[in-house]
Amino acid sequence: MAITTYSELQTAVADFVNRDDLASIVPTFISLAEADLQRRVRHWRMEKRSSAELDAQYAVVPNDWVETIRFYLTDGETSPLELISQPELLDRKRKRGATAGRPAYYVMTGSQFEFFPVPDDTYNGELLYYAKIPALSVSNTSNWLLADSPDAYLYGALVHSAPYLKDDARIQVWAALYQSAIDNLNGASDRARHSGTGLRMKVRGLS
Repeated sequence: MAITTYSELQTAVADFVNRDDLASIVPTFISLAEADLQRRVRHWRMEKRSSAELDAQYAVVPNDWVETIRFYLTDGETSPLELISQPELLDRKRKRGATAGRPAYYVMTGSQFEFFPVPDDTYNGELLYYAKIPALSVSNTSNWLLADSPDAYLYGALVHSAPYLKDDARIQVWAALYQSAIDNLNGASDRARHSGTGLRMKVRGLS
């Protein structure tokens, strides 16, 4: 059976557990798998660039942000912003006071980036980050992950079906196949990075 759409994925999950009465719960298995995939998959197709003008202490994190790869200023000589912890930020504030200047550090504060020193002017920043995998739905019937690795979706959903169905015997089987699919996916991405083919990434604004 081909698994190329959200509907086909739901059918496949029901077929694998040999149940035809799970139409209302299978989407939940898929959603739980997607939540786990967001945490565990790091693929070049998730990479996105975002440009913004940094002119205040805080900037909103992009809605689809998962993890920062690099964050740097592009005015004049490109300079990286260093990610530090909240305790480190507080220590720097204590030692230097409310100093304004060219930002050199940033921390995650809620759903925002906080910069230190606070920008004393408008600086151009560029963020390279991992973006969320677009969730499947009745209106978004496919995405790059389902097209590339339907097994990751299928076995991820089956892993979450086992506790619901009290099918402990299959948990280890589904989990092993799921982990193999993730390893293959991340491994293929690593090989692509070093293949010399080059990657093109779109520039998007912070939102």
